[in-house]
Amino acid sequence: MLHYEAHILSPQHEWVVFLHGLGGNSNIWYKQVKEFKKHFNLLFIDLRDHGGSVDYEPEVLTYTPEVLSKDVVTVLDFLAIKKAHFAGISLGSVVLHAMHIYAPSRIKSMILGGAIIRLTSVAKVILRTGNLVKNAVPYMWLYKTFAMILMPKAHHKKSRDVFIQEAKKIRQKGFIKWYRFAAKVCTIYPRIDSEKHEIPKMYIMGDQDYMFLGPVKEDTVKDKYASLHIIEQCGHVCNIEKHNEFNQIAIQFFKEQIQEEQKLLADSKLVHSA
Repeated sequence: MLHYEAHILSPQHEWVVFLHGLGGNSNIWYKQVKEFKKHFNLLFIDLRDHGGSVDYEPEVLTYTPEVLSKDVVTVLDFLAIKKAHFAGISLGSVVLHAMHIYAPSRIKSMILGGAIIRLTSVAKVILRTGNLVKNAVPYMWLYKTFAMILMPKAHHKKSRDVFIQEAKKIRQKGFIKWYRFAAKVCTIYPRIDSEKHEIPKMYIMGDQDYMFLGPVKEDTVKDKYASLHIIEQCGHVCNIEKHNEFNQIAIQFFKEQIQEEQKLLADSKLVHSA
C-alpha cells in the first residue's frame, strides 16, 4: 500500500486527501498542514516512487489512470474512508481527473492547483525533447531543467527548490515511468463525464503558470461544476508560492461544499418526515 500520513481532528470531521505532483511527496504540503488541520481530518499520500512509497509493491510496467486511481482507493479502503474531499497539485491533479473517471463515488469535491488538463504545443515539444534523452542522462538533470522552464522567475525559486530537493528521492526507473505517464495527460480529461458524476471542483492557478493556465481557462468553461481562481503574481506551484491565498480559497471552498451537503441532507430528512 502507498505510504500515507494522517492528521485526525475527530471522527465527526470531514476528510481532505492531498496528492502531490511529479517529483514531490507529502512534504510539499507543509504550508497547508497548520491551517487545514484546524477544520478537517487530513490524509497525505505519497504516490508510487515518491517519498515513503519509493519501494511500493506490486510494481507495474506501465502507469495508467486506472492503476493510479486504484492505488489511492486502496488507502481509502484501508482507513475506512468511504468518501472525501481532495486537493491535488500539478500531476496530482491528473490523478484526481483519473479518479473522476474510475472512482467518482469516492470524491465529494476537489481543489486542483497548478492543474494539468492538456499540453500546449510548447509543452509537447519539451516532453518530446526530454523523451529523446531520458535514458541517456541523469533524471535530475531533466527534472531541474523542467523545473526552471515551469518556474522561471526569481519569486518561483522557493517552489523550485522544494520540488528539486524532494525529487532527489526518486529513482531513475520510477521517474521514467511517470515521464511516460505524463505523455498521456491529454487523453484523460476529455474522458471525464461531469454530467453523470457531478463533482464540485475548483481550479486554483497562478497567473504566471504559462504552461498550463491557458488550457484550464479554455476547457473548464464547459464544466458547470467547475470554478477557477487565478492568483496574481504566482507561478505553477501555487500552494507554496502563495500559500496564504491558496489556503483561504481552498478551505472556504471545502466548507461551502460541506455546508451544501448538510443542507441537502436536512432537506431530505424533512421531505421524508412530511
